[in-house]
Amino acid sequence: MHEFPIVPVELGGLTLNLDLSAILAILVSCVVTFLIARLAVSNLSVSNPSKMQNFLEWVVDFVHNTIASTMPLNKVKPYLSLGMTLIMFIFVSNLLGLPLGVVTEVDKPIEWLHITEEDIKVAEENHEHIAIAWWKSPTADLSVTAGLALIVFVMIHFLGLKLNRKYYLKHYFEPFPVFFPLNLIKEIAKPITLSLRLYANIFAGEVLISTILMLGIIGTPFLIAWQAFSIFVGAIQAFLFTILTMVYISQATIHDEH
Repeated sequence: MHEFPIVPVELGGLTLNLDLSAILAILVSCVVTFLIARLAVSNLSVSNPSKMQNFLEWVVDFVHNTIASTMPLNKVKPYLSLGMTLIMFIFVSNLLGLPLGVVTEVDKPIEWLHITEEDIKVAEENHEHIAIAWWKSPTADLSVTAGLALIVFVMIHFLGLKLNRKYYLKHYFEPFPVFFPLNLIKEIAKPITLSLRLYANIFAGEVLISTILMLGIIGTPFLIAWQAFSIFVGAIQAFLFTILTMVYISQATIHDEH
């Protein structure tokens, strides 16, 4: 059986279980996203644009039009960088688990991972083995997608209070004050659905890849087909997370224009 490297850390009397594979994947996602962004804006030219520059212009136009579909055109510019960052980071994160898997088998106790001699003995009695999976897509971890959704949640309500306070507070009591509990539940549900949708799709894809790998050489055609489809799924999920974020921002900040 595969285990992820979980390290408990004491912080202010609380025990935090840190998944080293998720932390590693997040760092790699950040680096890859930064490198792509840096390469895309290097050697820009008006007269002789490179293929990378043409692709970047297409992505910027796509994100711009996506945001413009959720709010008035004159409100788009402040959120363009946010949209670009979200869609690039999430897309890269969704694909990290596709190309390879890094797994090491455990044949002796590892104290810092809390793998004991008893755990190894029980696995052997069940004709299994313990292995540590060091690599996965960060968005296949619920804590990562929940963190992204929480950041978006805080930002939405901060912008609502800052830019559109009167109408933002008023919408909690529309169409009648008795609807306040329902409107509150609706707001709480937004980050939950954002995180679960992204996590469930990417996690399910990686579970299926693990299942196909068990077929050995017979599963190779299915693995190639599914990995190709997973690129499409990763792009769709990055798009959905981004456009829903912009929809929620628009709802919180531009009530007075509807």
